[in-house]
Amino acid sequence: MPTPPSERRALEQERAELPGQIAARQAELAETPADNTARRERLDWQIRNLQKRLGAIEARLAAIGAER
Repeated sequence: MPTPPSERRALEQERAELPGQIAARQAELAETPADNTARRERLDWQIRNLQKRLGAIEARLAAIGAER
């Protein structure tokens, strides 16, 4: 069964936004002092989480493309 176009568009939009969010967190991490370990760990976790989400979106879009 084909996926509704709205789901694909939503995933594509999120995929387009995620690299900017990752870059912003990486810049924030680079500016954070080394002695602020709690903030650095939180930012590192957020970056990994966003990267995982990006991978999940890529996989879902590939699956949607294979359904056609």
